[in-house]
Amino acid sequence: MNISFPSRCYHHSHSNLQHPIWISCDLKAFRTASIHPNIGKAKSNHHSIIPFSTSYQGRVSAVNSAGGDGVSVSPAKSLRRLLDSPGIHLGPACFDALSAKLVERAGFDFCFTTGFGISAARLGLPDTGLISYGEMVDQGRQITGAVSIPVIGDGDNGYGNAMNVKRTVKGYIRAGFAGIILEDQVSPKACGHTEGRKVVSREEAVMRIKAAVDARKEIGSDIVIVARTDSRQAVSLQESLWRSRALADAGADVLFIDALASKEEMKAFCEVSPLVPKMASMLEGGGKTPILSPMELADVGYKLVAYPLSLVGVSICAMQDALLAIKGGRLPPPGSMPSFEEIKEILGFNTYYEEEMQYSAKTSQPYLERGYSSRSNSSYTIPPNAQNDPEMRNQSAQDPVVEVVTPEIIDIADGSKGPFFGVWSRKLRVKITGRDGFERLDVRIPAGFLEGITNIVPALGGINIKALLDDAALEVGGKQLLDFNDAMGDRIQVFLE
Repeated sequence: MNISFPSRCYHHSHSNLQHPIWISCDLKAFRTASIHPNIGKAKSNHHSIIPFSTSYQGRVSAVNSAGGDGVSVSPAKSLRRLLDSPGIHLGPACFDALSAKLVERAGFDFCFTTGFGISAARLGLPDTGLISYGEMVDQGRQITGAVSIPVIGDGDNGYGNAMNVKRTVKGYIRAGFAGIILEDQVSPKACGHTEGRKVVSREEAVMRIKAAVDARKEIGSDIVIVARTDSRQAVSLQESLWRSRALADAGADVLFIDALASKEEMKAFCEVSPLVPKMASMLEGGGKTPILSPMELADVGYKLVAYPLSLVGVSICAMQDALLAIKGGRLPPPGSMPSFEEIKEILGFNTYYEEEMQYSAKTSQPYLERGYSSRSNSSYTIPPNAQNDPEMRNQSAQDPVVEVVTPEIIDIADGSKGPFFGVWSRKLRVKITGRDGFERLDVRIPAGFLEGITNIVPALGGINIKALLDDAALEVGGKQLLDFNDAMGDRIQVFLE
């Protein structure tokens, strides 16, 4: 049996991740314990002995979200291909679009949503049935829209009776989910691994799954239905095993018993309906279910593994540490957060700018629409009107080009030439040298064209350049007015010539 690990890992220069598989409970230092890259054997649900590789380098079972002919398929079909592929598959639980994007960038083939995390992030409240269907499906729509990997959504107890379950399933399908987890708790529901959980009757639990299957057929979808029972803690192990068989017979695609209390109980569960894949939840930080490694879970017979609290847990800890630093008058240490450039890359700024260029209008603009960046010369340029200028047409696209719009000097009745007459015949030279030592900009503009300066270099905004000009108006020859480094580390110099 192959263990499906992330196929790639995007990490920061300060990160020390080698095998991003096992998350420790030390939230202050995000580390992973390495799993020895060797070859072993594990039992499948049918107890046949199949070799598997635990090496992170070059994952064995890779399932693409597109068909072999390059045609994209539905999220549900991608998830079903994953379920049909060899191996056990690990899925972190996300709680918003950003955390989902990070899961995908880390190379995971799928992910879960966590009602616990969404309730915490969206409401700042515990997962005790306070969050509504509308809020959950709206958050899910944002999550599925941010990634291309299949997402299994937490559908709680369907938010009511069988008719509510049908509405929930259809809503999750329209929101782009590949799968939905439905549980048999009463309303209001309780968070898994907590006290006071109660379940509905056997008959109602089965009817919820039948209603979900009917909703899927009515809308023409193949969304994966994950049937969860909380009856292990609410009633008994035997009750949870009976319900698992009945839910499989009702049409569930994946089975999940929450809060099993031992490895032996987990093995007993995986013996139930052996043709139906089993899901495990490794509740980080101390739940009722023992924490097993992916190899051990594969040996027991599981197919999917959820890690529900890792992302929200380390996020809470990281924000608390950052707030303590700021409160103490310090910034968070560089190793605790990505650089601004890395943040922009994660969020897609560079991809956006590249795509934006495809739709840029070829008209002259007397100002920049976006601030400069030390990464590119072209960010400083003002688009020229080059249609009638052969020199401009032949100029390299990477050379900085500035089109200077010179205001007309209007004579005033008393014979003066306006407030900038004393320096109007002189020029301002704006020079920017990147932190890498390369020249980013060197441009001259009329000294009175103050608005043009801030449009070219937003970092000059808020500086009273007019006062500097007034002070230097009577001086003969050139004078340096400004010399400083901006927040990006670029050196900005302004000269009066």
